[in-house]
Amino acid sequence: MDRSAKGRGRIIFHVDMNSFYASVEAAHNPELRGKPLAIAGNVEERRGIVVTSSYEARKKGVKTTMPVWEAKKYCPELLIMPPNFPLYRQTSLQIFELLETYTPLVQPVSIDEGYLDITEDCGEKSPVAIAKEIQQRIHSEIGIPCSIGIAPNKFLAKMASDMKKPLGITILRKRELDKLLWQLDVGEMHGVGKKTKEKLHELNIKTIHDLAHANPLQLEMKLGINGRRLHDRANGRDDRPVDPDAIDEFKSVGNSTTFPEDLIDHHRINTALTNLSDSVAKRMSKKNVLSFNIQLTIRYNDRTTVTRSKKLQNPISQSADILDAAQRLFEKNWSGQPIRLLGITGQQLVDRNEATVQLDLFSFEADSRRDSLQKTIGSIRSKYGDSALLKGNQLGEDGSHKLRDEKRRGTSLDRDFLWNYKKEKE
Repeated sequence: MDRSAKGRGRIIFHVDMNSFYASVEAAHNPELRGKPLAIAGNVEERRGIVVTSSYEARKKGVKTTMPVWEAKKYCPELLIMPPNFPLYRQTSLQIFELLETYTPLVQPVSIDEGYLDITEDCGEKSPVAIAKEIQQRIHSEIGIPCSIGIAPNKFLAKMASDMKKPLGITILRKRELDKLLWQLDVGEMHGVGKKTKEKLHELNIKTIHDLAHANPLQLEMKLGINGRRLHDRANGRDDRPVDPDAIDEFKSVGNSTTFPEDLIDHHRINTALTNLSDSVAKRMSKKNVLSFNIQLTIRYNDRTTVTRSKKLQNPISQSADILDAAQRLFEKNWSGQPIRLLGITGQQLVDRNEATVQLDLFSFEADSRRDSLQKTIGSIRSKYGDSALLKGNQLGEDGSHKLRDEKRRGTSLDRDFLWNYKKEKE
């Protein structure tokens, strides 16, 4: 891809930090460099889970989500540290500030990766020269290794950045799909998770080549609109722009309850919060998004309205997590006055497929089970109604559905509370 590429098509970079958490720790502690290192939750417990590991550890067989005790079997000399999320966020901001010196078209998609559109910002340098400079600067100035994919669109750039790690620079052109992309297992394709892979296997689609040459109508029947989207991606088609505001593209998702009578009873208030959390979780599931911020709205009987929010360390979508955040906000901010309305809103939403969940992999297995359970409950309620599979505190003493008792109405609290990662610098 030389300078003549400019004007003929877009030049998109996907910049992906290598072993980000472990690399940040090593950058701030030179004694860790070159040693097998794992970042894990509950490091004192054998059931702790590896969040990420250095490449030295990976060479010994240590993998993400592996229990600490198992990782120690593969690598007895493994160093284990708990995560330091504030440090990781601070480092991420430094990286994106550096990237913005090359182009204003920078789109973060997670704490450790983002897209750049340098089509109009190459100057006299070639795209490869710019990529090398970015990679060298991030490594020398911030201490973090990264891999960069160069392609005419976001999907191919993402796939390219995964092809050579660490410290790789890979160009993926559409005319090279048959040589570099199509031979890969379909499960290695960005956007294809475990469940989607299973469905594709049912159609005898095993490689990306098979997907690219499959019948798009059949794929759409099996996978919905995502089937046609995956077919386009496999053929190298992706017209999504690199949008610095894309992280704000989702509106907030929320619901409120106006009570027929003012409430001060803790039990009924908790029931309302539980119902609202379930409703918000269901809507987030339909939109396939996660929330980095939960907002609670309290309107008192004198119509005074208070809104308070809690920024989360990790994005959530489960009703139990939403409820926990809402209850903490309520306990901290309720004045004791009679309540006329309660509302819960999920803000700072990110697409589940785009987001790299910076997990407390401390609870990885439990989170996986809850996610599966939440989907099952949602499916049952969609079929049989919201009164199916209620929690105990959602039932009255006579077994009636308290949602009806409270005359709940789903007033949307959707508002354009847009999130821009630049605010983190303030």
